[in-house]
Amino acid sequence: MKKKTKNKEISKIAENVKRLKKEKGFSKSDLVRETGLDYHTIAKIENGKTPDPRINTVIKIAAALDKTLDQLVA
Repeated sequence: MKKKTKNKEISKIAENVKRLKKEKGFSKSDLVRETGLDYHTIAKIENGKTPDPRINTVIKIAAALDKTLDQLVA
């Protein structure tokens, strides 16, 4: 049951990253530049393929999108 909850949470992060990136008018490349993260890292998060993104990674993405951590994961 934990796995389902965890996957649902990851899906929500993926959903929010895509939506918030679009709202801000950012491409993946823009997000890469703003966060300093690797392009593939962001792509995997957006696609829900990163099983457990590191908190520092999620914080960088939230900051680049001018959102709080709660806004990104909720």
